[in-house]
This record gives sequence, structure tokens and C-alpha cells, in this order.
Amino acid sequence: MKELLSGNAAIARGAIEAGVTLASGYPGTPSTEILENLSRCKDVYSEWAPNEKVALEVGVGAAMAGARTLVTMKHVGVNVAADPLFTAAYTGVTGGLVLISADDPGMHSSQNEQDNRHYARFAKVAMLEPSDSQEAKDMVALGLEISENFDIPVMLRITTRVAHSQGMVELNEPLPREIKPYSKDVKKYLMVPAFGRLRRLSLEERLTRLKEYSETTRVNFIVPGDNKVGIITSGISYQYVREVLPGASVLKLGLTNPLPVQLIKQFAEQVQTLYVVEELEPFLEEQIRMLGIKVTGKEMFPATGEFSQGLLRSKFAEAGLLTAQPREDWATGLPQAPPRPPVLCPGCPHRGVFFTLRSMKLTVTGDIGCYTLGGLPPLEGIDCCVCMGASISMAHGIDKAVPGLKEKTVAVIGDSTFLHSGITSLLNAVYNSSDITVLILDNRTTAMTGHQDHPATGRTLMGGEAPEVDLEALCRALGVKQVELVDPLDMAAVKEAVNTGLAAKGPSVIIARRPCVLLKRESKPVVTVDQETCNGCKVCLKLSCPAISVSDKKSSVDKTLCVGCNLCVQVCKTGAMKGGNADA
Repeated sequence: MKELLSGNAAIARGAIEAGVTLASGYPGTPSTEILENLSRCKDVYSEWAPNEKVALEVGVGAAMAGARTLVTMKHVGVNVAADPLFTAAYTGVTGGLVLISADDPGMHSSQNEQDNRHYARFAKVAMLEPSDSQEAKDMVALGLEISENFDIPVMLRITTRVAHSQGMVELNEPLPREIKPYSKDVKKYLMVPAFGRLRRLSLEERLTRLKEYSETTRVNFIVPGDNKVGIITSGISYQYVREVLPGASVLKLGLTNPLPVQLIKQFAEQVQTLYVVEELEPFLEEQIRMLGIKVTGKEMFPATGEFSQGLLRSKFAEAGLLTAQPREDWATGLPQAPPRPPVLCPGCPHRGVFFTLRSMKLTVTGDIGCYTLGGLPPLEGIDCCVCMGASISMAHGIDKAVPGLKEKTVAVIGDSTFLHSGITSLLNAVYNSSDITVLILDNRTTAMTGHQDHPATGRTLMGGEAPEVDLEALCRALGVKQVELVDPLDMAAVKEAVNTGLAAKGPSVIIARRPCVLLKRESKPVVTVDQETCNGCKVCLKLSCPAISVSDKKSSVDKTLCVGCNLCVQVCKTGAMKGGNADA
């Protein structure tokens, strides 16, 4: 039986068919839907972990105990999980362990571009790269087999295009979920230096065997064609190459670490001109050049951004490999749709906080989440965003390096991000006597990636009830004396709380709590505008609310979008905005 599946759904199906017992991860686009799909199968235990490091450690524990395990995260999540990853390569596994790294070329929803194939070489683990949904499903089982046969974790790298595009997938009956017998082996799993040295030698021996395997594995293969042009490629780029140059000879690499050296040399000898087509870094190209093989790569194809059929057509046409002249739109692919910049939803509880912070002319260290949009015009309420949990640490750094900025600097972080990596940052601020003010924007979910639960929502990934973390009590337990709870839609209360926090000695925390409007939309009268009173000052537009527009120099509110949050009523200087509930 076949079914149309996205790459993410196919990976989930692959885990079910391959007998995975446990799956753990942290939500992050483009990886999130893997566990969301997998959680529907009650035979597989699935969970959201507080962060990626914890998720991988859970997976390492399950694999050590003999269970087949899947761990999922986006590319930057592997940075967080790097600590256990590198040592897990030493210890190896008992049950198979596959780590999904969902990379994001083009930064569709990420703060950076990084090519996580380098992690496989750095950590000395195997790397698989599917090109479509069928391969994504099949490579889960293959990765688990490799992991068990070579006693090593396996990374399976997908990209946004593979994760979210759909293809027909052949479905198979699931394997039984078997747990391999556990036996205590401290020399294998207890990584003190004496045993670590032994496992380091073992790792090199395992990699040597894996290199031999890479020469014959079915996922590394040659597609014969015109010997004038040879292309080495992997991942989604393989699909683009086959579409743009269907007659070329292609070496398709599905196992990209370690590389099949002899197969590459054999292929190079068969073609006159050799190209490497790969998104982002010259990962394949550099290793091929080290073999003494002449190849064209990044001097022809960009090292940044996402590839497309149009891009490859343009580049191959410039190289004279296509007889037809490139169309004007080849450089960008299909004709481009009008830009649609992201914006906070109507009624978003974060909106008034950023309007207030900007009006107070504060320096605001920001974090990862929907609220990052609060840094864009016209709100312009955030100064920076680096990584998960960095807002608190950066504010602490400002306080210690430039104390004079203390009264003008606050940190902003969401509830899920705070639990991910903000707790240790706040603990550091308390421990080192920092004078900072932290706003935890608690909308009761992990909103940006599609409303996943976390330890403070009271629900698990599989739908079970769970204890809710008490954020106020947690902050006080860390040593914060000044903790205040406010409604973010009450802008006067937010401003008063911020002023109180800035005046406090030592670190202070403000928890601005109101559920995400997409999860809980209260029935409230929409705002109306008294056209006679409106003077066209456009202050309301600075809220960046999609429901507000200006026509004939007068503001108006789209009643189909307005949720009655009344933020515009609070900022209107003339009283033209009329809310049905002044206490919203």
C-alpha cells in the first residue's frame, strides 16, 4: 500500500515500521511534525523534552538499555545536544539510536544557516541523507541497522524541503518492538578517562568498518548517463539535478559520512568533467579534492541559501551544459509571490508588552519565539536575538560590563524557552548578584512551532496529564526576591511592573501571563472607531495589529480580525477607539 506523506510524516512511519520503542525531541521547525505524527501511535512512547540535550540523553539511556530509539531536533538543537552526542559516539549503543537533524537552508524559520553534516565528521558518527519521503522512511530503518551493527549513533539529516514536501511512500508492516538484553558493561558506558581511551580506539575501529560498508551500501549508487558530465550530489539536490540534467551521470550519496572513497574515485574516472552539487557548505567537495580529484563546486554554486531547479538551470546554462537560454525567472525558480512579512496575530498578548517597552525607551535583550517579531517595525521592542535562553545571560553581561545601563535594560523570554535554557541563565544572574529585570512572556504553549506542550502546560505530547511547573515558585526557589504576575493586555500594569523591577535591588522577574490567542480566544466585543473623534495620528498603527488600517487618514478596525483585546483603546490618545470591554 502506498500513501502520500511529507518527509516528516514518513520518518514517523519509518520509526513505527522499524520497531522504535522510544522517541524524544524538542519542537523546532522543520522537525516538529515528526514527533507529532509519531505520538499518534500509542505503541511508541513519545515525549517532548525540555531541551535537545535532555532529549538526546533520554535517547542514549534508552539505547543503552536495548531499545531502538529516535531523537528529533532542528539544526541549532544539535548545538545544544552536542555534549552527549560526542561522548555517545565513544560509548556506542545496544539498541539502535538515530538522531534526526533538520537543517534549514535559506533560514525559513531559523536564526542561522548551518550544515550539520560537519557534526557527523566532528563527532565521528554515521550520516544519512534522504532525498525524498520514501528514502526518509527507509533510512530510519537503515540508520537503526547501521547503529546496531556498527555500535554507533547515526545522524539522519533532512532539510526543510525534504521535511515538508510530499511524495508517495510504500508502507510496510511494523516490526515487533524488541528490547535487546541489557548487561552491565562499565568499560563501554562509564566514560572515565581510562575507559574513554579504550572506547576512542574502538571508535576508530568501528569507523574503519563503516568506511568499508559505505562502498557497498545500497544508498550510495551511480546513475549512469552521458560520460561528458558527472555530478556527485546528495539530499534534495539530487532531485534538482535529475530534473535539470536528466542525461548526466550522477553519483548519488545517501551515506555521506564516512564517504565511499573508492566509489567516488571509480565514478570520477568514468566522466570527463566532474561537478559537486550540494547546499550550503562544500562538505563533499573538500573531501573529494583531498583525494586529488579535480572537481567544480562552490566556485559555480553558492554556499548560502536554498537551492532550486531554477538556480541549477541558471548555473548549468552559464557553464554551457544547457543548450536552451535560461528564462528570466530561472535564477529564483517559479515566479515569486508578493512578500508577506510575518506579524504577531491579532490579540497576541505579547504585542502590548513590546509597545510598552519601546515607549519606555529600554534596551531589550530578546530570545527565540513568536515574540522575536516584536523587534520588527513598527513595534521595534527588541534589540537582539541570538539563541535560546540568551536574553537573560546577555542582560546579565550588560549589567556587569556596563552597570550604568541597568536601569534601561530588560530581558524578554517565553515560557517554553525559559524552561528550555533560561532557568540556568536566571540562576547565574542570581548567583552572581545581577541587577536585571526579566520578563517571562507566558502564553501557556510553545507557540511559534505550532503549539506544542511543555512542562508548564499540564499536558504531555501523547495527551496525558502532567504536573504544571509553577513558574513563580521556581523563580523564587532560584533566589529571585521580586517576582510579579501581570496581565500583558493591561499596559499600565505592565509599565508599572517594569518600573518596579528596574528599581529593585538584585534580579527581578515579571511573569506576563495570558494564553496564546490561537489557543484560547475569548468572546469579546470588537473595537469600533469614532470617525469624528479620530484625528489620524496613527499611533494605533504602531501596535502592528493586522486588524487596524487607515483609510482617508482615519483609522478603522476589521471586525473579522479584531478579538477585542483593547490594546488599541489603551494607546488611542483621542478616545476614538471604542472597546466593548474596557477591562480586557
